[in-house]
Order: sequence, then structure tokens, then C-alpha cells
Amino acid sequence: MENTKIDRRVRKTKALLLKGLTQLMEEKDVNHISVRELTDLVDLNRGTFYLHYRDIFDMVNQVEDELFQQFDELFHENASGDDSTTTLTVLTNVFTFLANNEKTVRAFMGPHGDLTFINRLKELVKTRVRHSWEDRGMAPDKFEYFFAYTATGCIGLMEAWLRGGFQESAEEMASLADVLLLNGIHPLLK
Repeated sequence: MENTKIDRRVRKTKALLLKGLTQLMEEKDVNHISVRELTDLVDLNRGTFYLHYRDIFDMVNQVEDELFQQFDELFHENASGDDSTTTLTVLTNVFTFLANNEKTVRAFMGPHGDLTFINRLKELVKTRVRHSWEDRGMAPDKFEYFFAYTATGCIGLMEAWLRGGFQESAEEMASLADVLLLNGIHPLLK
């Protein structure tokens, strides 16, 4: 029972620190955020912060690691192991992940965010898409071009969705990305 209380307190403390970090990242770059500023904002002792993190950058890295572990698990849960995994399925997984982590994603992908986050997101998706590409017998020498094109477009869509306040559902965004990737803008012209 005692262990559960401690775990709950640790989770609450980390959640409070993350809330404060994301709030500060909306205002300034992460390299301009101090531990004192963060702990003052969330009304915690600096010693409490140091029980969990070495510094702000360690906190950012740990938060990113946790997010990407969840992201990877999402892909594992939805991987069927056969040809039924479509582009739409992958895109829905990505946009659902972003929607489920809206505040953190908003901070990390926003104007004061961490470019490392976007690059890690691209690399994780790239690995997953590469497997699908190879399983379908697509030309391996064209994969880098395909992925560069699709990743840039999808990141742009994600950033626009973020700036728009996540107005559309994850499914709507995945469907839009799927149409754009597979058919270009022609179907959207009226």
C-alpha cells in the first residue's frame, strides 16, 4: 500500500512539473527555462525537482522518452503482421497519439519547442513505414525520396492542426493526410 501512495505522489509531482514545463515552453525556448522558474510556477521545492531530474534538459529528454515509448506501443498494438496495415491506419495512429498528448505536443512542436522531438517522431515513423514499404516489394532505392516528401507534408499538416487548436478529429486529419499523400491536391480542388 505504501508503494502505491509513493508512486501516486511521484506521478502527481511529475504531472505538475510537466504542466508547468509545457506552459513555460509556450512562452519561451526550453534553453531559457530555469529549474527555479519552473518550480516557482508549480509551487514545488527545487529539491523535489532534483529528486526526478538532473536539469530541465534531462526532464525534456525523459518526457520525450516516455512519449516515444507510448508511441511505439501504439504501433505495436495496431500492427497486424499482414498486408492490412494501410497508410490510413498508420496516419490515424500518429494523429491519435498527437491528440492524446495535445498539451505536451503543442509545447514540443510549437514555436519554442524542441526540434529533437520532431526529428525523433520522423525517425520512429520512418522505421515503421520502411517495414511496410519493404513488405510490399516497393523499390527500396526510392524510399528515402518517398519518405522525405511524405514526412515534410505530414509534419506541416500536424503543425497546422496544432496552430488551429486541434479543431478536427485525429481521424479527419489522418483521412486528409491519406488523401493528400495518395492523390495529391486534385481531389480537394472544387
